[in-house]
Amino acid sequence: MSYLTKMKGTTQSPPRVGAGEILWSFVGSFSGISAVALTHYKMLAPDGLIMIIGSFGASAVLIYGAIRSPLAQPRNLIGGHMLSALVGVTAFRLFGGEPWLASSVAVSVAIAGMHLTKTLHPPGGATALIAVIGGNDIHGMGYWYVLMPAGLGAGIMLLVALLVNNIPEKRHYPEFWL
Repeated sequence: MSYLTKMKGTTQSPPRVGAGEILWSFVGSFSGISAVALTHYKMLAPDGLIMIIGSFGASAVLIYGAIRSPLAQPRNLIGGHMLSALVGVTAFRLFGGEPWLASSVAVSVAIAGMHLTKTLHPPGGATALIAVIGGNDIHGMGYWYVLMPAGLGAGIMLLVALLVNNIPEKRHYPEFWL
């Protein structure tokens, strides 16, 4: 197969999901993001919402909308975010004076680390990047960023996923833990 031929794709688009799947994806994502935001509001402050990092939006798509995906499983969700947060903070500390380099190192090392630890979770790349480009509030957290928002937020979203994704008879989550 030639290089350009590979870009045509090899399969057809997947079928649409049913109304029930859409509803439960909505309920889960609304509940999960709300729970993280409310935790911030009650624990930290009624403004700023540092607990809501952009990568949690992408995690919500996976753990509430694509629950059978290997990338959406608990090990991947928690491990991917926490490992990537650790890598991102370290990259910022080492290369923060050169944001282009810190960003590149953070995302690339996070991806390699997630592969090595079997915790690949695509939103983890964003979690690493946010540690570098997130601004003074994020930078001021230092390695606490790994525990909160990355670890605590992912943990709250996991708890909601376990509760909501198992309500309908035809849905179950997770596929595996470890």
